[in-house]
Amino acid sequence: MNLDPVTLALVQNRLDHISHQMGWVMTRTARSPIFSQSHDFSCFIADARGTLISQADGIPIHTGGGGFAVRAILRDFKGDIAPEDVFLLNDPYTAGGNHLPDWVITRPVFVGGKLVAFACNRAHQADIGGGAAGTYNSAATEIFHEGIRLPVLKLIEGGPKGGKVREDLWRLLMLNTRLPEALDGDLRAMIGSTRIGAERLALLVEELGVDRADEFFEGVLDHADRRFQTCIDRLAQGVWKGEEPVDNDCFEPIDARIAVTITVKGRKLVVDFAGTSPQVRGFKNSSIANSTSAVFMSLASFFEPDLPKNEGAFRSVEIRLPEGTLVNARMPAPMTMNTVFVAHEIIHAMWKALAQALPDRASAGWSKAVHAVTAGLREDGGRYVMYQWAGAPAGGGVEGRDGFHLIGHLITLGGLTLPNLETYEQLYPARFRRQELRRDTAGAGRFRGGAGCDYEVEMFTPADYAFRGEGAGAPSSFGVAGGRAGAGGEVILTLADGTRIQAPKYGVERHGVGTYRALSPGGGGYGDPKTRDPERVLRDVRDGIVSAESAENDYAVAIAADGRSIDRARTDRLRKALP
Repeated sequence: MNLDPVTLALVQNRLDHISHQMGWVMTRTARSPIFSQSHDFSCFIADARGTLISQADGIPIHTGGGGFAVRAILRDFKGDIAPEDVFLLNDPYTAGGNHLPDWVITRPVFVGGKLVAFACNRAHQADIGGGAAGTYNSAATEIFHEGIRLPVLKLIEGGPKGGKVREDLWRLLMLNTRLPEALDGDLRAMIGSTRIGAERLALLVEELGVDRADEFFEGVLDHADRRFQTCIDRLAQGVWKGEEPVDNDCFEPIDARIAVTITVKGRKLVVDFAGTSPQVRGFKNSSIANSTSAVFMSLASFFEPDLPKNEGAFRSVEIRLPEGTLVNARMPAPMTMNTVFVAHEIIHAMWKALAQALPDRASAGWSKAVHAVTAGLREDGGRYVMYQWAGAPAGGGVEGRDGFHLIGHLITLGGLTLPNLETYEQLYPARFRRQELRRDTAGAGRFRGGAGCDYEVEMFTPADYAFRGEGAGAPSSFGVAGGRAGAGGEVILTLADGTRIQAPKYGVERHGVGTYRALSPGGGGYGDPKTRDPERVLRDVRDGIVSAESAENDYAVAIAADGRSIDRARTDRLRKALP
């Protein structure tokens, strides 16, 4: 059938809008601030074969590998999928999961008795048991230390009278969390959002015609494939390599790396991670679904933002993930950190290789997070788990745009929003003292990186701190085209008695009442900083991002004594003196 391109565009937009509708339901009904405040969840849609046809809502690292989860359902429940069924899974080894805290709820969509699609939600649970409150057990050395493992399960069993919740399974899930009220409410929100998605999908299929809908779904996948092939056309043919270091295994320094070779041949890409270091002892090993998602994300983000976000876009990409390495670990390697690190390193390595094939689209590196998870008891005896997300890291610069100052993990591309501090003060025994941008930490460049922030919060109770500070210490971003890396980060605890503790990159420690302070690292700069527009430098000085001294030393821009204007004559002399 020759499909009208206008109709195809409308179908893709409808699918994407349904994904967003599911996300709106989730935000408004979830109990945990991880969802309602920070949007650490994603909604996506797959066709009847388990191929993603929309991943418009949420966080790219969640959705890019979503097809693995749906295809695991089709594999494990072949011939046993009915209307009103709802499936649950999380395991990265057996169920297409990326890491254990991200649970997938999937609802099959039937129209006229025919399976036509799946409405899905992947969301990070506040706590799923394991060795540390808040799921990030940085002391884990095997997956069994990280929480409950869920193969593909029927959480709700369909039937002629509608779906019936498996109460025994529900009780099992509630027993395996420190925060049963949060998990109970969040699971119900996930289930409800997929119901709304399934209802909207059924209406769309009825409009298209149940016998023709799959042709339209295949059409949007084909269109995405053609669009991405035009992106490949812009890459120089040949073999391009990129590496990103991995300097610790969560326990001690190591000399490891993510290595990628991208071969551009015709309208095909081969992405090969041969040369990547073996899996490590700590919880930064990646699953196939997670690594695939990181590759898709790095490719999609390198090109224009209107590239269709479905699995068809990457039909021309072959991914090779050597078994037993950081990008495809063998059982029972722990994996909870993998959606952030080593996904971040995968994307950096990919960007470095792609930048050689198309320099005009190069991006400087984003800095790495220094977040901790803080968990303890409230005055009423109830537990709390607080994610210290407000101390987010920074983005890197690109041609035409400076890096974002405070955007969070690279793998979210801004999809993970910073929580409202006033709300957090109501929810947790905490008082925020500061959240301000740092000075002279942004990677210098014609378009500078983001600055990162100085974040400080007073914790009123003794608490466990699960540190995950990959960005602490040396700079974790990188500059391109003559730009420079941003400054490194730091985490400091100051206890009530004045004891000052330099937090480790990783580890689970218990400390008394005190203050948690995170200095998040800066993003990398793009281009020679001495060619930056002096007016932009002045604005940064007035905003407190760059000091007058750094303006002169890094950018060859002299600031007048009033601090509010450029000393034009001196700036001209500085720039004329440049080699």
